[in-house]
Amino acid sequence: MPEGQGEVMFRHLIKRAGAVIEALPYLIKFNNKIIVIKYGGAAMENEELKQSVIQDVVLLKMVGMEPILVHGGGPEINRYLKKKGLEPRFVGGYRVTDKETMKIVQKVLGEKINQQIVSLIKKAGGKAKGFYGKKGRVIKAFKYWKKDEEGNKIDLGFTGQVGGIRFRYLRKWMKLGYIPVLTSIGVGKRGGVYNINADKAAAGIAAYLKAEKLIMMTDVLGVLDAQGKLISQVNTYRAGKMIKSGAISGGMIPKVKSCLYALRKGIKSAHIIDGRLPHAILLELFTDHGIGTMVVK
Repeated sequence: MPEGQGEVMFRHLIKRAGAVIEALPYLIKFNNKIIVIKYGGAAMENEELKQSVIQDVVLLKMVGMEPILVHGGGPEINRYLKKKGLEPRFVGGYRVTDKETMKIVQKVLGEKINQQIVSLIKKAGGKAKGFYGKKGRVIKAFKYWKKDEEGNKIDLGFTGQVGGIRFRYLRKWMKLGYIPVLTSIGVGKRGGVYNINADKAAAGIAAYLKAEKLIMMTDVLGVLDAQGKLISQVNTYRAGKMIKSGAISGGMIPKVKSCLYALRKGIKSAHIIDGRLPHAILLELFTDHGIGTMVVK
């Protein structure tokens, strides 16, 4: 074979090898490290995207990382509520959860979505263990009180926040080779269940487990500036100013605030990425440029 001909013939394969080599420093850096992934949005609705997320998570486990999947299911909950003639209500990005809504949250998140994700991970060749609410009682919770601009408390019903994690119990399953799949439902001291914003749940879990990274999957490119362009990196000071000015609003507020909380608790970096991109998790973790917004101190 003439010199250089092999390189021409196998150029596409050499490119693939280059992609693997680019990932090598990250594979070494994140070996045995906990990566908490908040899974939601279009990536949970679209079948192809769903498969790519599951493949990414199984791959992370197989190459020596410790992924933990924390999922919501807002659109599905809303559909169930509307079927029952109930209108979903939100205050500042947080769901108002009355008794009837809480029953639907448990049914949709726990009995349906959580078990579906566990099943998909198993089909993709991984081992998964599902936890939701009283099943495993992994997330300890207490009632969350939202405050208005004057500092007055707003009652959101059975909406809660993370008060602790059974991290030794969770680590036991991880050591046995399982990928934990957690629903954002916590259990209070008296056994009551609370619906926790999935972004806040993921941040709380990452903080208590001293995770290396927190990855938030969403349906936009990341944090955008006033012109609608992606901000590839934002520090806590700028993010705080953008929330106060209204540049960050709606459902993005809990995401960014959750990232800021995780950073305060010692997480090295938090990422808000576009879950509509196939293999978004791998692109963010294993490429030099990444794809979303990295939130840093």
